[in-house]
Amino acid sequence: MIPIILSGGTGSRLWPLSRQQRPKQFLPLSDDTFSMLQATIQRLDGLGLQAPQLICNEAHRFLAAEQVLNLGIEDFRILLEPIGRNTAPAIAIAAIQAASTESDPILLVLAADHLIEDIAEFHTSVKAAIPLAEDGKLVTFGILPKTPETGYGYLEIGEEVGEKGYRVKRFVEKPDAATAKNYLESKRYLWNSGMFMFKASRYLEELEKFRPEMLSICRSALSSGSEDMYFTRINSEIFATCADESIDYAVMENTTDAVLVPLNAGWSDLGSWNALANVSTKDEAGNTPKGDVLMEGTLNTYIHANNRLVATLGVQDLIIVETKDAVLVAHKSHEQDIKKLVEQLKQSGRHEHINHREVYRPWGMYDSIDNGPRYQVKRITVQPGAKLSVQMHHHRAEHWIVVSGTAKVTNGENTYLVAENESTYIPIGQIHALENPGVIPLELIEVQSGSYLGEDDIVRFEDKYGRA
Repeated sequence: MIPIILSGGTGSRLWPLSRQQRPKQFLPLSDDTFSMLQATIQRLDGLGLQAPQLICNEAHRFLAAEQVLNLGIEDFRILLEPIGRNTAPAIAIAAIQAASTESDPILLVLAADHLIEDIAEFHTSVKAAIPLAEDGKLVTFGILPKTPETGYGYLEIGEEVGEKGYRVKRFVEKPDAATAKNYLESKRYLWNSGMFMFKASRYLEELEKFRPEMLSICRSALSSGSEDMYFTRINSEIFATCADESIDYAVMENTTDAVLVPLNAGWSDLGSWNALANVSTKDEAGNTPKGDVLMEGTLNTYIHANNRLVATLGVQDLIIVETKDAVLVAHKSHEQDIKKLVEQLKQSGRHEHINHREVYRPWGMYDSIDNGPRYQVKRITVQPGAKLSVQMHHHRAEHWIVVSGTAKVTNGENTYLVAENESTYIPIGQIHALENPGVIPLELIEVQSGSYLGEDDIVRFEDKYGRA
């Protein structure tokens, strides 16, 4: 069995922590050590599965690869979506690739951003689904509902299939509050988890039956793609012509072989701040403080302080999230409208929905600690053995001051080492490169000066990470 982990999405309802370039699946939301993606991979331990295949956005490729490598896994693959086309085409690409390399493997399709608290029960449900998948069924996992939730789709339970399964009588869209209450009381409906299990061939057969054009496009996009490091690149021009549809719409609601296995393992999709608050430890007043927090007369409030002291006085039912460049204060009853704030950021041409002040790159990261009309100051971290691209800038000069480690600098025709407490200068128009030849992270301060300091003023001549 091959785990297929869907790692797309931007998690905009968890802004300002989740952003386009570092969305929630790459953040340690429910765990202070591991990201949601890493936790998803770790909970597969003990099931005897093959190495995971990830499906993620092109922009997240190095972030995803780094997080998998940090778990000590090396034989994984990452399918890169050049453009988002929802889950049906993404899973089709994974199934086509899996079917070409294995003898019709079973695929366990998981989302990278779900919380599952009871790992043993999760394993039990996965094992119960295997005979159904081997018998040609398309299995989904239905979550036993605890509350009349209006934010999830539902599955209506049909007749029993095998020892642990049930036919899916119908898929139901997100209901209103009264309907959700009726579903909960009837005990005939489960939450739709968005997790699946089936043979690669069976999914492709059903896709051929219900969405033949989608399957044809996916086959063509994959066959004309390329392999690079850990990555499988899909032809962007061909894939862009594919329909944007979920697996539910394209296949599961149409097939006669859809079955469900109940899952009661403390599941949450952590799609909102309230969802995160509900699974977090609370104090006696119902508050969830994370980070440097001081409270007085505060009730039922979620506070996430990343970088500085956040103090509250005489408030209740709030969501407060502080990052280096943005602070969110919202009433819990309005959390679904956070997307509207993100849309305002987009329309106004701002960047706080795209990147944090700390920006991750395949070679490390940088933090823009200060800026003005003609200058910008960054703290740069370069990982051991990593190298920035050979590049030049038309509009800015750069001063580099090494704080710790040793830098190997290419400056025009010269290459030399710069040690701690030493500096060097890169003039405008000079071809240059920065490398960490050591075994510890290289920390340096970069002071940029010039008439234009945008990240698009980079002309790359050589790049070990395949960037344009």
